[in-house]
Amino acid sequence: VYAKTDREAGHRGISCFVVPKDATVTVDKKEDKMGQRASNTATITFDETEIPLNHLVGEENKGFKIAMTTLDRTRPGVAAMATGIARAAFEFATEYSKQRVQFGVPIAMHQAIQFIIADMATKVHLSRLATWNSAALLDTGRRNTIESSHAKRFAADSAMEVATDAVQVYGGYGFIKDYPVEKLMRDAKIMQLYEGTSQIQRLVIARETLLPRRIESPVTTTA
Repeated sequence: VYAKTDREAGHRGISCFVVPKDATVTVDKKEDKMGQRASNTATITFDETEIPLNHLVGEENKGFKIAMTTLDRTRPGVAAMATGIARAAFEFATEYSKQRVQFGVPIAMHQAIQFIIADMATKVHLSRLATWNSAALLDTGRRNTIESSHAKRFAADSAMEVATDAVQVYGGYGFIKDYPVEKLMRDAKIMQLYEGTSQIQRLVIARETLLPRRIESPVTTTA
């Protein structure tokens, strides 16, 4: 839990805590969501909850920095989820286009459908590469702030676009729950929202491009 420990210090007055679930902590009703319905989302109410000092994570008033560092680590995971949604939508649409016959031929033979499938394939491919790149940097202990935002932004937007295009390839059937792509379209939307919206990712990318943070070089000594 992130909470204000210095109300006058703005984001520099936030601390991070591990909060035990006791009688003062209540999990309220589960939200009825559009997508990702297998993952519960609920609000939590704290009623005069007291937190032991040894439950402080890191230093006092350093919670914002912890949160930002955490996002560098979690955004590649969201990018991977988005890539998976996009890939599933792409594969369903590709297979359906080969089976659905209109005007005597599978719709995959029509150039309009081919262009949609080609764009979907490109977005899935590049989403995967961006996700791997940001994760590889993280695995080797290197800073991946801009790379994780690149991956999360592109993969999330691509998932929404690819899922929407998959519904388009299915036509009216894509709007029916008997077919898989409508669920993927609903699940894709949250990818553009949590762990920082696509607009926030653009802000991070712009900041890191125009005003990159300095990384101090190791101090070397001579004998």
